[in-house]
Formats: sequence, structure tokens, C-alpha cells
Amino acid sequence: MTPELRHIGDAQIPVVVIDDVTGAPGAAVALAAAMAPFPPSAGNYYPGLRQPIAPDARANAYVEHLLEISAPFIGGAFDADGFDLIEASFSIVTTPPGSLDPAQRAPHFDSTDPDHLAVMHYLTDTPGTAFFRQRATGIERVDARNQGTFVDHAKRAAATMAGYVQGSNAHYEEIGRIEGRRDRLAIYPGALLHSGIIPPDAILDSDPRAGRLTTNIFVRLRRD
Repeated sequence: MTPELRHIGDAQIPVVVIDDVTGAPGAAVALAAAMAPFPPSAGNYYPGLRQPIAPDARANAYVEHLLEISAPFIGGAFDADGFDLIEASFSIVTTPPGSLDPAQRAPHFDSTDPDHLAVMHYLTDTPGTAFFRQRATGIERVDARNQGTFVDHAKRAAATMAGYVQGSNAHYEEIGRIEGRRDRLAIYPGALLHSGIIPPDAILDSDPRAGRLTTNIFVRLRRD
């Protein structure tokens, strides 16, 4: 494994990147393929399909292994004593740019909880994930105090945007990115504004063996 600690934005928010995290990403792809077809994502802004990994699912041991590997890096980078699993799923982007809802055209956040982390395992080579600053407000990380301000400006901006966000534009400035290398693990706060980098020629295949497959895990930090 090759770990790296990066810092994003004016606040220098930590982001952990670990390459070659399992050494056998094909095994995870095979697990995902065995759980196909995936259902449409429900209850969030994800533009595609998601297959939840339940505690008793065959893929649960794989998720536990990723979290065991992640634990010391999470503790060191985020000054935490431990964490609890919130949810895990295999995810595939499948929504064409012209079919996105307005909220899916712009960077988003997963939670305003400062102890909420995203742990993402890239299972294919992709452009990756980008992080953003909202130009009108300067917001890079959404919290309970600035959420209303962010949402008000985001709604107005989304009405003028088309397709997947591609780098900086009139409404958002890209402040960093994680390249989506196969078998790379990325760990970042869910409050950071971010978006998958989905180029116009991206393969939006629902087959886990051909599409933009990732494992998306969410955890909440514990501070004893």
C-alpha cells in the first residue's frame, strides 16, 4: 500500500489517499457482479445505481477488511479514537448528462456532521472525484450554520447548469481532486463539497464489470 495525506481548500481539510489498498480489486468487482443487477439509487443525489451491502451480505467481509486497513489512517488524519459504520454499497454511475436532476448537476455534500466521513474504493480507472468552493459564498465545507446559505445559492446556480460539473465554472471553483485509480481508497469528510468527475464520453454501463464501479462507505467518527 502507498498512503498519502493531502489537504484541500483554504481550511486545509485532510483527505487520505491509499493506493493498492487490497492488491486484488478484481475480487471486489466479482462480488459486485454477483450482486447485480443493482437497483436505482433512492433517497440521495447519486446519479445511478446502488447495491447496499448488508451486514450479512457476502461482500461484508470485504467492507470490514477495507475499514480495518483504513482505521489507523482515519485515526491519525482526523484525530479520532474510532468510528462506526453507517452504510456501505456498490455504486455505478448510469445517468446520462441530459437526464440529471438540477441538484445532480452541481457539487454536493453528504452530511453536515463534521464527524461523517466518506470512504471510497475505486474499482475501475476513472477521472475520480473533485472538490469545490461555492464562489458566491466561499463555502467549501457545509455545516449546520451555513447549510441554508449554501442551498439557496446552489438552487439558483443549478438552474443554469447542464450535465455533470466539469472543473471550475461561474458558480464553483475546483479546489482539488482525487484521481480514480483502480484499487485506490479515498477518505474525506462528507461535508466537503464534491462531485464525481464524469466526462462527456464516460461509459455509463450498468454492468459492474464495465461501468464506473466504486464502493461507497460512510462512517461516523468517535472521540472518546
